[in-house]
Amino acid sequence: MKEIVQWLNESTYISSLSPACRMCAQGSKLVVFITGVCPSKCFYCPLSLEKGGRDRIFADEWELDDENDTDKLIREAEYIKATGAGITGGDPLVVWKRTEKYISLLKNTFGSEFHIHLYTSGVKNGEYVTDLASAGLDEIRFHPSTKHWNHMDESPIVPAIKNALETDSDVAIEIPVIPEMKDEILSLVKWANNLGIRWINLNELEYSERNVENLNSRNYSVKSDISAAVKGSQESANEILMRAAEKDFDIGVHYCSCSFKDGVQLTNRIKRRAKSIAKDYEIISREGTLLKGIICIKGKNSLSTLCESLKQEFDLSDNQIFLNIKKERIEMDLLVLNKIAPILTKRRMQCYMTEEYPTADELEVERIPLPL
Repeated sequence: MKEIVQWLNESTYISSLSPACRMCAQGSKLVVFITGVCPSKCFYCPLSLEKGGRDRIFADEWELDDENDTDKLIREAEYIKATGAGITGGDPLVVWKRTEKYISLLKNTFGSEFHIHLYTSGVKNGEYVTDLASAGLDEIRFHPSTKHWNHMDESPIVPAIKNALETDSDVAIEIPVIPEMKDEILSLVKWANNLGIRWINLNELEYSERNVENLNSRNYSVKSDISAAVKGSQESANEILMRAAEKDFDIGVHYCSCSFKDGVQLTNRIKRRAKSIAKDYEIISREGTLLKGIICIKGKNSLSTLCESLKQEFDLSDNQIFLNIKKERIEMDLLVLNKIAPILTKRRMQCYMTEEYPTADELEVERIPLPL
């Protein structure tokens, strides 16, 4: 019987484990969302309503203007000190020429050791997996339809899988763990093992704004008040790994939990970005978010004039204060602003401590009035 390795944040695996998964755990995988268009209609699709079905491109949270806006792609990879990239969607094979272009660009920029994997249903343009492999694709993860998990030889993506197996790319299967389909998933694991597929990744099924009605209609529920994961998915995954370990398959089986994606993969990636982009006055929290002080003003006061005035009045250096024209506010050292906030609030200035993600969208987590 093979050993089941207890990894990170409830993630477990039976050896071996894809190098892409190890890089994800380090936060060093650039996420390239190459299109939201997909020929499959999976009831559990977790894509946001803003991305699903739309031909948009993102490098992590940074949206590209179009497929030629590759400067952002390279800069984002540099910000997180990426050692590889995961190309996702939608389905990258729908825009396979764009995908081929990005694989070649990333390999030419960062070298042959830069590990690239992608996800696909293999339904459309599956014949082009060989072109992507030739461009330098290291790993391709197929996503078969649920109706074929128990009899994969009838799946229309089998030719694409077999083509991929003839290339130098590693081949894997990746699916969600649907609680009532343990036997079907085990059948899929056996089929993949017999075909010589290297890994199968089992993702914890989770709720999103896109799939909530579909999941509720199937009588699913969340497993806790602080999780979007579906109740029973993790327990099913544990049983599947136990049964697979008893079979002593050659294929590596990895269960990836929602808490792994959020608490390890995402957290470590934003920490890497924070270290690259944080200004001198910004504090990096334990979670990788940025803490700083901000000054907001009602009316049409000149922010640039005020910024210079504050620098002189309180003897502030350039690395303690910053004029953010985009957000129409003044940012500064949190400790300094907390100290002078009583003075500024009397002048009808609004002073806050803000916590934001160091990502391109600069999502604000919390805003607290100053002084503390």
